[in-house]
Amino acid sequence: MTSDPGLFGPTSVTWQAHDDPMMWVAGIRALYLQALHPRAVRGVTQNSDFRRDAWGRLMRTADFVGTTTYGTAEDAEKAGARVRRIHRLLSATDPDSGERYGVDEPALLLWVHCAEIDSYLHVLRRSGYPLSDAAADRYIGEHRVSARLVGLDPETVPGDRAAMEAYFENVRPELAAGAEAREVDDFLLRPPIHPLLVPARALLWRHVARLAYASLPPYAHELYGRRAPDPATVTRRLRTTGAVLRRVPARLRRQLPPKHILRAVDRLGPEARPAPQKARP
Repeated sequence: MTSDPGLFGPTSVTWQAHDDPMMWVAGIRALYLQALHPRAVRGVTQNSDFRRDAWGRLMRTADFVGTTTYGTAEDAEKAGARVRRIHRLLSATDPDSGERYGVDEPALLLWVHCAEIDSYLHVLRRSGYPLSDAAADRYIGEHRVSARLVGLDPETVPGDRAAMEAYFENVRPELAAGAEAREVDDFLLRPPIHPLLVPARALLWRHVARLAYASLPPYAHELYGRRAPDPATVTRRLRTTGAVLRRVPARLRRQLPPKHILRAVDRLGPEARPAPQKARP
């Protein structure tokens, strides 16, 4: 390979894992989890009309992950610079104290990052994607790179499963399901769509959203005020959904816009095609 392999490269765990279709379920789990940090979720609700631009926001997030994973290093750095520039301009207000704070506070960026990476890893592994403990640690360590892109010091970011678990243990006292979290919860179950698509929302989206919610950790269910589902049942549903989605040929899935993987393979050659077996350390 003589072309730019990007920030992660075809030999990384990230390169293989982010091709899996269960990443969509994982992304929704991340939204549920991120909403439980009151200061972080206010940065979303007070700076965007996410209900009107829900799909655009989701696609922009997916495009950022795709660009930073499969794009060139230059593309990834530009995407990160764009995110940092936007965050520098935004702030939120604590309704109780009146405090005004920037959404680019390191503690808030770290929460969003860890909730996202933990969700990706949790859903992939629990749904049957073959990642050993060593590969899981490697995946978390690789994402110190993506943390840097959004403005974090990589040295302050968890680099393995033990550090990630310690981080969540430390941050739990700050979490709560406030009004903004309830708004996100309601939106994820019933996102606004064209009337003709309401049946599809009931049939497909709600299944995905409920599965993503069910996969949250027990403390998240407690904060949202619902009984945690049976773990074995959730695991079975995740594995069944993963098995069904993975039966869709990769060559068809990768045709969906914005085609990051196809462009990466064109750039680097056929040996760059992601495959689960390559994620083994």
